[in-house]
Amino acid sequence: MKQHLVATALSVSLGTAPAFADDRKHLLATPPVTAQDMISVSPALAKYTDNTVIGDLWKRPGLTPRDRSVITVAALIARNQTVEFAHYFNLALDNGVKPSELSEIITHLAFYSGWANATAAVAVAKDVFAARGIGPDQLPEASPSLLALDEQKDAPRRSTVEQTVAPTSPGVAQFTNDLLFKDVWLRPGLAPRDRSLITVTSLIANGQVAQVTYHLNRAMDNGLEAAEASEMLTQVAFYAGWPNVFSALPVVKDVIEKRPS
Repeated sequence: MKQHLVATALSVSLGTAPAFADDRKHLLATPPVTAQDMISVSPALAKYTDNTVIGDLWKRPGLTPRDRSVITVAALIARNQTVEFAHYFNLALDNGVKPSELSEIITHLAFYSGWANATAAVAVAKDVFAARGIGPDQLPEASPSLLALDEQKDAPRRSTVEQTVAPTSPGVAQFTNDLLFKDVWLRPGLAPRDRSLITVTSLIANGQVAQVTYHLNRAMDNGLEAAEASEMLTQVAFYAGWPNVFSALPVVKDVIEKRPS
């Protein structure tokens, strides 16, 4: 009886309807892991999934369900965890992430976790979009009108890149200053806070703590609250592992403590 209850809970985990998994899974690039798969291999993992991840983590009040979806999708793409893409892309859309925003998350993370990770996400997202009737009219333009750049505020970052990066790799410096921060970061399809949130998440998920100080400060400048940054770590721990979060904790603590009150 307990196994049946766990299987049922997992099949509808986080609001995904069993009918979608049954009717559409043949369309998806990576077949999902079913509740019975999990129980047959690791009953304990099934228990923790049901009781802790579904029953506790996703219900915590520190972040909205939409933010938890944004963070989780970013962590999965950053780590190229394709087996979970379909479920969590669908959940993100159910939790209020717009198709255009999911599209922009994939684009943005091409720069922060690599092109192949983004194209792996495309391979799954295209079928999720098709199954939900999401068409080109719901996606962002390839070349939209960009948000305004605060040249004065951006000047120190640009100067740092020119001084520390350009002498070793002029190409990296050029693309960083002229493409990444004067184009990608200014695309209007994601709020600046969301771009910062997925960037920080991807850095922590891949253990790239050296870049967290700058991007977490940028995230908080863009509206991320200290309590939300704290809860982000809790969410990421389950989707990128405790070691990556523990490595980032001292950096996050330092940023928060040094922020103006």
